[in-house]
Amino acid sequence: MRILGIDLGSRFVKVALMENGKIVEKFKVSTVKFYKEYCRYEKKLLVDFKRLGIDKFDVGVSTGYGRNNVDIENFKIINELKAHAYGAIYQTGLKNFILLDVGGQDVKVIRVEKGILTDLELNDKCAASCGRFLENMAKILEVSLDELSSFYENPVELNSTCAVFSESELIGKIAEGVPFERLCAGVNFSLYNRLRPLLTKFKGRTLLLSGGVAKNKALLEYLKRDYDEVKVLDNPEYNGAFGCCFYAIKSKGGLK
Repeated sequence: MRILGIDLGSRFVKVALMENGKIVEKFKVSTVKFYKEYCRYEKKLLVDFKRLGIDKFDVGVSTGYGRNNVDIENFKIINELKAHAYGAIYQTGLKNFILLDVGGQDVKVIRVEKGILTDLELNDKCAASCGRFLENMAKILEVSLDELSSFYENPVELNSTCAVFSESELIGKIAEGVPFERLCAGVNFSLYNRLRPLLTKFKGRTLLLSGGVAKNKALLEYLKRDYDEVKVLDNPEYNGAFGCCFYAIKSKGGLK
C-alpha cells in the first residue's frame, strides 16, 4: 500500500510517501511555491499531484496550517498534534516521551504516554519563540542559521519579549561592541528562555525535538540542562508528514 502524507506548514509544505511501512520518498516545497505552482483553482483549491511528481498512491492523509484550505480529494485530515505524535512514535519506536516541535510560526509541546497523547501546550501568538525569530536575527547578524546555532556559551542578555523589539535590542548590542559569539549565543538563549515556560509542566526523562528549529545546536545544549535525555528526530522537519503516513497504517486504512 502506498500512502501519501502531506504537512501543509506555514513556511514549507512537506511531502512523504510510504510503501510497505517504510518512507520511500520525501521532499519539501516552500508554501508560496506550492500554492502558486502545484495547485489550481476550479471554484476551489485543488492539488495537481502530477505536477508535484506523484502519480499514484492508495491512501492520503494531510495535516498542518493549510489542511482545511486545500481540497485533497479522498484525503483524511488530522490535526497537527496527532500527526506529530504519530511521527515521533514512527521515527523512534518510543511510547513515552515529551515532544517539542518548534516550527516557523508556532510551537507545540505534547506528552505521549503508552502511545497516547495525554497533554499539550501551544504557542502561536508570537514569532519570538519560533523559527522566524531566528531567521530575522540571523539576517541582522549577517550569518547563516547553521553558524548562528553553534554558539551557546556566555550569551549576551536580551530582555525583550517581542520579536520586533528584540531586533532593535540586538542592533543596540552590536553598537555597544558586544563580541559576535556572545550576540549569537544571546539570540539562541533568548529563544530557549521563551520556550521554558511552555515546558515547565512537562517534566519527564526523554524530550524529543522536531520542526526546523530542532537543528539549532545551541537550543539542544540548553535543553540538556532540564532533561535526562534530549534527542533530535532523524527527520525533524518531516515529522508531521511521516505521522500522517503512520496514522494511516495504525488505523489500518479505515480512515474515518
